[in-house]
Amino acid sequence: MKTDLRRGYPDLHEHLATLAKRGLLVTIDEPVDKDSELHPLVRWQFVGGLDEPERRAFLFRRIHDGRGRKYSMPVVVGAIAANRAIYSAGMGVPVEAIQAKWDHAIAHPVAPRVVKKAECHEVVLAGAALKGEGRGLDMLPIPVSTPGFDSAPTLTATNVITRDPETGVQNMGTYRAALKASDRLVVRMATRVGGAGGYLHYLKHQKRGEKAMPCAIVLGCPPYVAFMGPQKLPIGLDEIDVAGGLAGVPIRVAKGRTVDLLVPAESEIVIEGLIDTEWLEPEAPFGESHGHIALEEFNMPMRVTAITHRREPVIPSYLSQVAPSESSVIKRVAYEPLFLAHLRDTLGIRGVKGVSLHEPLTGLLRVSIVTVEKGTPRTEVWRALHGAAFFKGDCSKITIAVNDDIDPDNAHAILWAMAYRMNPVEDVKTLPHRGQGHGPKREREDDEDSTLLMDATMKGDMPPLALPKREYMERARAIWEKLGLPKLRPQPPWYGYSLGDWLPQWDEAALRAVAGRYLENGKISEKLRRNGLKPETKFRPGEANGKGAGS
Repeated sequence: MKTDLRRGYPDLHEHLATLAKRGLLVTIDEPVDKDSELHPLVRWQFVGGLDEPERRAFLFRRIHDGRGRKYSMPVVVGAIAANRAIYSAGMGVPVEAIQAKWDHAIAHPVAPRVVKKAECHEVVLAGAALKGEGRGLDMLPIPVSTPGFDSAPTLTATNVITRDPETGVQNMGTYRAALKASDRLVVRMATRVGGAGGYLHYLKHQKRGEKAMPCAIVLGCPPYVAFMGPQKLPIGLDEIDVAGGLAGVPIRVAKGRTVDLLVPAESEIVIEGLIDTEWLEPEAPFGESHGHIALEEFNMPMRVTAITHRREPVIPSYLSQVAPSESSVIKRVAYEPLFLAHLRDTLGIRGVKGVSLHEPLTGLLRVSIVTVEKGTPRTEVWRALHGAAFFKGDCSKITIAVNDDIDPDNAHAILWAMAYRMNPVEDVKTLPHRGQGHGPKREREDDEDSTLLMDATMKGDMPPLALPKREYMERARAIWEKLGLPKLRPQPPWYGYSLGDWLPQWDEAALRAVAGRYLENGKISEKLRRNGLKPETKFRPGEANGKGAGS
């Protein structure tokens, strides 16, 4: 399906067609229980040993609930960021160009265009149509995200729109919302350090004595708009304008039917309502993106005033919970270039080549790996460690500096660097007074955490890694594959390479050995015999410094 040229950017239906064309969408026509089977099925591609490029978006077309009720609307999971290729498809550029596109959009926002006729208003439900079993929210096939722990189906792939009552600027954030009745849900707007945009609006409405805050929960935005919810933009910046910057054209918006808010015209579903600013209601348990179950808390009830949708809507749902997940991929692709730009451009630190936010289990927030060139001055390494550790208040509790031969996604390689390149007395620092951030330990507001910084870079040359050189491993792999042996999944480092402490004479000796000419090496070493030395005295061919001499 081609993008509507009159609009200038793809909607969710067109995006799914692109994913299908690229082999990134799996369509499931078997009956699937949304309450106990749907999310676990997609979860297997994150915990089943598949590599990241093998993950896909899943479109479910025959859905029923735990009571056997059938639903006509399909559900798609993973359509925004099951992997980087899917995120890239939504952004319309290769992965390596994503950060440049974000930078341009933030620097050159495009205001939206208000339209009177919108696809999201093809069907409008209000009043009695919202009340009773099978109506209102209860007609939507919203999955249970963490079967066995979650207490309700929960909206996850949301763009929640509120407006600052003082400035009039709208905010769009991704917040979870648990279904409570056919016309009531409870929204959890993050109260993290600094406060999420929607939560700050809530506080302003309270301060003004207003008993309700208008809200629109959007499901299934065009991808450029959907990316806005999880992205952390400066408070007060209207995300719709930045989405226009991504698209290069104004995003079409329409006024809500029962709330004075502007919503994306091509949205699949819009849930309009009023959030109570006086009363709170228990919400959760729910499997959160920090990888633990969020236990019951009081959060914001919202009374639904209307549900509008397209004639044939598709409901998106994010796979979140334990990382890796769709939620963590969305954040990682966006956050890592921001960290690198901060260190390299804002702080002007030399030698920084990348920042990786550790994803599996830690969910990006707790462990950051800063990659620096070999030979980067120690002062710059420590500036990079401090800069990364405090760039975002909820990230980088543990920050590790490594050289660029270490794969930051390979925990074994990181432990190797820590074991052989780090002196804990000199290369480890702990710093007090860190907030808890997003996570399971938020028992008391005054609970503090701390920061751990580690310099696991090489402080000088080291001998090569003891694996065959690349060309020999590749020759052996060709034989392996010719023999039809099990599929290989190379885990770096999978070949040996120099770490600086290596001489050309040793390369020459190694070439003679693999050519079957080892006896020539024996003749050379015989000529270099010396007496009066202790065994294991170092010898470096070509050096006449008392440690050894030779040609």
